[in-house]
Amino acid sequence: MKKFFAAMTIGFAVLMILTALPGASSAADGKKMVVAFSQMEMNNAWRVAETNSIRTEAEKRGIELIYTDAQGDTAKQVSDVEDIIAKKPDVILLAPREYEGLAPALAAAKEAGIPLILIDRDAQGEAGVDYKTLISANFIWEGQQCAQVLVKRFGTEREVNVVQVTGTPGSSVAIDRQKGFEDELAKYPNFKVISTQNGEFTRSIAQKTMENVVQSLGDKINAVYGHDDECAIGAIQALKAAGLKPGVDIAIVGVGGFKDAALSIQAGEMDATVLCSPFFGPTAFDAAEKIVNGETLPTFIQNPGRIIDKSNVDEYMPDAF
Repeated sequence: MKKFFAAMTIGFAVLMILTALPGASSAADGKKMVVAFSQMEMNNAWRVAETNSIRTEAEKRGIELIYTDAQGDTAKQVSDVEDIIAKKPDVILLAPREYEGLAPALAAAKEAGIPLILIDRDAQGEAGVDYKTLISANFIWEGQQCAQVLVKRFGTEREVNVVQVTGTPGSSVAIDRQKGFEDELAKYPNFKVISTQNGEFTRSIAQKTMENVVQSLGDKINAVYGHDDECAIGAIQALKAAGLKPGVDIAIVGVGGFKDAALSIQAGEMDATVLCSPFFGPTAFDAAEKIVNGETLPTFIQNPGRIIDKSNVDEYMPDAF
């Protein structure tokens, strides 16, 4: 009998150790933890890096991941979330395509009692009520930093005409990056935004947009601000096709930290990019596990960023994505 109880004690201890090991995350009821990730689209390097970060971290922690891709369609993303809810995951991670358009998805998750975490973009709703937390960069700060790069280059005396190539209309990131940039430039009367056009965070669309702007405004353009590096690089391609020299004739700034942007900085075609890290996996699953364990989260968790320019681009390059 003593041997039996000793064996049972050892077996229980081994079980406790195994469940505590990394790769053995579980929900509150002891079952394998299930997390869903609703991605808005996979049309650029930043989104691919973000999705890979989520997938890698889920596998590392032994968490079952339900994944959907809305393919740039807000209505589809709402439908994706509704389908996810039917599978009853422990937590939903949502990268919302639009600020207002995802309100039905948040409401559905709330009604189903499934905690939801917003990552990389905000959506309409009350933090701590309609969603648990937002994990994101400070998009207003990013826009401000891009404005400051241009102020540093041109100074405060000569007249500077700027073209702004925006991200997805209605998205919180596009709204905030535009606000941060325009509010900061408004402090300097010599700067003027002469055209704001939609680039959809997509290189090919931004290129076509910039081709049209060059045709209409020509040599009046002194600088271009892309809401992300895809927009900035699309603008670079359009300028080069028009016989202009980006980085020389026209200053270019963007946001993201893409490898192509870093290469453009090294080539002297782009002044700077502001790093907006796509590596959300560790932070997102830390937050998801805390929710499952009944812990309280702050309603905003910031992903820090920094300026990448010619002074530090070589050092940054191994981390570029």
